[in-house]
Amino acid sequence: MKTRSLVTLLVAGLSFSHARAEVQPNALFSDNAVLQQNTIVPVWGSAKEGEKVTVTFDGDTEATEAKDGQWMVHLKPHKPGGPFTLTIAGDNTITVNNVMVGEVWICSGQSNMAFRFINAANAKEEAPTANYPNYRMFVVQRHPAFTPQTQVAGSWIVCSPTTVQDFSAVGYFFGRDILKATGEPVGMIDSAFSGTAADLWTSQSGLAKAPELHGYLDLLAKAQAKYDPAADAQYPQAMADYEAKLKEWNDTTLKAYSDSIKAWNEENAKNKAAGLPLTPRPEPNPPKPRPPMEPVGKIPTGLFNGMIAPLIPYAIKGVVWYQGESNNLKPFEYRTLFPILIADWREKWGIGDFPFIFVQIAPYKDDIPELRESQLLTWKSTDNTAMVVTTDVGDPVWIHPIQKEPVGVRLALAARALAYGEKIEYSGPEYDSFKVDGNKIILTFTHVGSGLVAKDGPLKGFEIAGADKKFVEAKAEINGNTVVVSSDQVSAPVAARYGWANVPDVNLWNKEGLPASIFRTDPESLTADVPPSKKTAPAAANAESGGEPAAP
Repeated sequence: MKTRSLVTLLVAGLSFSHARAEVQPNALFSDNAVLQQNTIVPVWGSAKEGEKVTVTFDGDTEATEAKDGQWMVHLKPHKPGGPFTLTIAGDNTITVNNVMVGEVWICSGQSNMAFRFINAANAKEEAPTANYPNYRMFVVQRHPAFTPQTQVAGSWIVCSPTTVQDFSAVGYFFGRDILKATGEPVGMIDSAFSGTAADLWTSQSGLAKAPELHGYLDLLAKAQAKYDPAADAQYPQAMADYEAKLKEWNDTTLKAYSDSIKAWNEENAKNKAAGLPLTPRPEPNPPKPRPPMEPVGKIPTGLFNGMIAPLIPYAIKGVVWYQGESNNLKPFEYRTLFPILIADWREKWGIGDFPFIFVQIAPYKDDIPELRESQLLTWKSTDNTAMVVTTDVGDPVWIHPIQKEPVGVRLALAARALAYGEKIEYSGPEYDSFKVDGNKIILTFTHVGSGLVAKDGPLKGFEIAGADKKFVEAKAEINGNTVVVSSDQVSAPVAARYGWANVPDVNLWNKEGLPASIFRTDPESLTADVPPSKKTAPAAANAESGGEPAAP
């Protein structure tokens, strides 16, 4: 039998030929990988029909035979540690080196999850410390597909000041804090794609479960009918040309542009504090190259098929998710679609209701509060989930805010409570209920921690309305674990709301330093999707639907 490193076997393509005689593992099982601790670990790949495959890892040996060109074994649960060697033997032998056992998380979503570390606000300060030999990162190559794929392109890299630069900023900060909190190896799998709606990340069987989502299946059928397989032959060269142009742009333009963006953010922060007009966002010159359109395109189910299905059933601890901007104009539908996506992934993995922790989209001039509300309602209605609030770290004029560390830190805080059982407060105040007391409404909250606080001044962001549902600004005061709201203009209030704006100006926090979500006391009043106004429709439609500015 011959032996060779897995590195020489990995190719840029997204599938391996079943006709090859050599046993090959899925690319997830490559040098520097992290396997999930204390659970059964599936290991799989391809081989010739009937080939016997033996997998050995840390004293555990499992064997099987390839069927239909595929094989899979299940390793027994292992305690955290390493490095170990994973050996996969068939007619040939493959040795996978420097494998750790620890905590594995998937970070997925659209552009704000894809946003690279190098462009984060504190990247220069953080990068020199990002030297973590037990922290490993895997970036899934962007690849929509019509049918569920079995192979994924990518490789594991060890976190260092150099390798972290192109990784997800939110994913990095989350993994860093999980590493520090658990003291165990961490593996982050980054599977994110800019400008993508939730239907792209949901399987065909998932979308079929709700009649109101069947229109996406019709769109899928139409896309399949129009698909030209010949385009696949041209795509690799177009992608190679793009990557060459991107490298040149990164080498010649990126640093200066990143510096100008940070200077612009600092200038606008000062302008905002001084009540001065905000300055226009600078644009790169020349513009950043755009990747060629994938032959399949952005279609319903496409990213589940091409970027999630190939990861299943890799053993994971859970998922962190940052997406929603592309569903901004269909917030009512998102109430159904997002919980179905979560249930769909959990069903496909078959390991129970694993933790699913997500980010409520940040303030931005074209992102309506109804979408944030749908995310809040998903948290309230879906078991073993948590939501991170970002009302304080958005950017009113740019959909990709650069403050990514607070997002990752809050995600990790929620994971520490949800996934690791730490008795800590992990959320800002969550609206629970209300009662009317004369001309006042008394709001009660959960997740008050050690108390409610108004950050940096008097409490603001609350509105109140009578039976006509005409909301006016309300006076708001903290009374113990409640907030009391009232207005001289409303003698008989029936509803209240908080932060109900595209860019909310709010300051209700708990003493643990976590902000409250926007909310309204009458979410049932939204019974159909909100049509975009003439003012915001063009920008919103362009923002994250193919015309979106590429995530830095």
